[in-house]
Amino acid sequence: MGVVAISGRHPPRWPHHNLPNCRISSSTPTPQIGLFETDASGRLTSADSRFRELALLGGPVPLGRAPWANAHPDDRARAEQAWRNAIDSSSPIDIEVKVPSIDDQDSPLRFLANPRLDADGSISGYSGVVIAMAAHQQLFSHESGQLLALLESSDDPTIITDMNGVILHANEAASHFDQMAVSVRDQMPREILSAPNSNWRGEVGLRGSDNELHTFDVQVACANDRITMLARDISSSLRLQAELAHLATHDALTGLPNRTLFIRKLSEAIERSRSTTSTVSVIFLDVDKLKDINDSLGHENGDALITNIGRRLVSATRPGDIVARIGGDEFVILCEGLTDEEAAMDLAERIRTAITGRVLLQGIEIVTSASLGIAMTRGEIDEPALVDAAVALMRNADTAMYHAKMRGRSRCELYSNNMRNSAKERATLSASLEQALANNELHLVYQPVMSPHSNKVVGGEALLRWRHPTLGLLTPSSFVDLAEESGAIVPIGEWVIRQACSDMRMWLNDKRIDRQFIVHVNVSPRQVGDTRFVERTLAAIKDFDLQPQHLALEFDEKMLMNDTASTLRTLQSMKRFGVRLSIDDFGTGYSSLSHLRSCPADYLKLDGSFVRALGEDENDDPIVRGIVQLAHSLNMAVIAEWVTTDAQIERLRLLGCDLVQGYRIGRPVAATAFGVSATTV
Repeated sequence: MGVVAISGRHPPRWPHHNLPNCRISSSTPTPQIGLFETDASGRLTSADSRFRELALLGGPVPLGRAPWANAHPDDRARAEQAWRNAIDSSSPIDIEVKVPSIDDQDSPLRFLANPRLDADGSISGYSGVVIAMAAHQQLFSHESGQLLALLESSDDPTIITDMNGVILHANEAASHFDQMAVSVRDQMPREILSAPNSNWRGEVGLRGSDNELHTFDVQVACANDRITMLARDISSSLRLQAELAHLATHDALTGLPNRTLFIRKLSEAIERSRSTTSTVSVIFLDVDKLKDINDSLGHENGDALITNIGRRLVSATRPGDIVARIGGDEFVILCEGLTDEEAAMDLAERIRTAITGRVLLQGIEIVTSASLGIAMTRGEIDEPALVDAAVALMRNADTAMYHAKMRGRSRCELYSNNMRNSAKERATLSASLEQALANNELHLVYQPVMSPHSNKVVGGEALLRWRHPTLGLLTPSSFVDLAEESGAIVPIGEWVIRQACSDMRMWLNDKRIDRQFIVHVNVSPRQVGDTRFVERTLAAIKDFDLQPQHLALEFDEKMLMNDTASTLRTLQSMKRFGVRLSIDDFGTGYSSLSHLRSCPADYLKLDGSFVRALGEDENDDPIVRGIVQLAHSLNMAVIAEWVTTDAQIERLRLLGCDLVQGYRIGRPVAATAFGVSATTV
């Protein structure tokens, strides 16, 4: 380990500070005090000549070693431990050791040091003094009146008083807090003053000369009729901790409590209700169609709307209620003390009304609405753990909100046990659906599509079926919504397209169909919204050596209305490649002529409700005729569904309908049984 002499380097500057009523007499001998600095780990970086005389017998400064490097081995080990303890507890350094002197006598030395802090508050090193014990005792003797300005350069206030509280010394940092000595003395335990060689550590808050409130971590030592106070300003650290705690428990966008804090508050409310039997209610609110606003107007407007709704929710609720944001478009409200379910429904309806209507954001008018679910308890939830009980109550409110959405949105629903059973069934079915594709439980059946003018089968619609292990054969109406919610519809939809292409290739090879045959496949909004939908669909067509015009994709008008821009781009892309498009269930209440005109569809499927009474209700003929004329004017062919009689086929033929489909034409059958060798019915 190398050493270096102090010459050529300026030693640390430690200005002395003389306090009122304290004077150093000219007759007082110069105290034996040396100055030193270390790095953050306590290894020497510089020292003055007096330090070298006292601690190093006049030798050079051993850089990288401890200030007490010349002490006896036992003292060195004890000093290292004391230094480490002081660093771990963020305490000032105060260590006594014995070192050999020139006359071979042991010389007791005391090392005192305080940390130097960087701008970010981290410790960069230590500055300190070494004091020969005789000089130290003389320095602090009551009769001499002489004081050393210990650690004057430190930003941490340091104060020394007598046992009566009279200040004997204070450094420059302490001068900004003239009430510190009094505040510390008033706060520390009384027994500290009466017990010899006692210590205390605590926090003291007081206002400084800057008129700001500061919090200090204070260490007090009482010894030799003196009270030494070392204070470190921890105000910035506490503010940072408070900010981090706020960020951890509050939503960054709205400033409202987040899920973590809400569950904590809800747990506390449930605990109170178990002893008082008062009600605890959770209102779960979901903003309707926020995704449409984000996609059409941008996320900045969506964020502005969420912030606006958060403020309106706080205004619409009672002063003691807690409003939290727990997701992108989801809010929850904690209400205690509502008298009954009717009061809860009244409050929920008031909240719904408050956020329903038109809002002007950045010059854009937005229509807002929300679906709300309410769940109540008097502490009787089965879950014994409070957090589990809180999560269960939130889940119940979420279930009620889901039912509100299913019943048309912009409404309030109160949770019931029937909802819980339905939710469990849906959860079980959803879990099974995740495994259905891997377990080969899904299969396709096909229903023929015929021309009423030539009686020739020109296509077939692929219909999905699920062979559930316990529930039996399920149709799409039982599980497609679940697949759409969970995202399973994307891999399932891809499988359907590939399987339909595979089956058509088999029919072509067996010459059951001709090359003008078209297979119709239903697609969902989430499936079409997948970024690889076009690529994967075209890959399936190519893999089975088909042409794009052999495939027709069917979708309903709701998909166009919910996500017009991105959906139209995808559909137009498919159209350019030659894939046929078909609008399903036309006329069921979602019809929009503007969307019909902008969508490049090849087929318009007339809903079966118009066909069912065709020929029996004379009012149906003009409606069907009008739809056929509209479709033909837009260069679309019309497919009529649910055809069950020859009379319906004849009537549709006379009205100009291009294609028909239904049980009269053929029931859905497996691919192997879909034999159209004669290609006619």
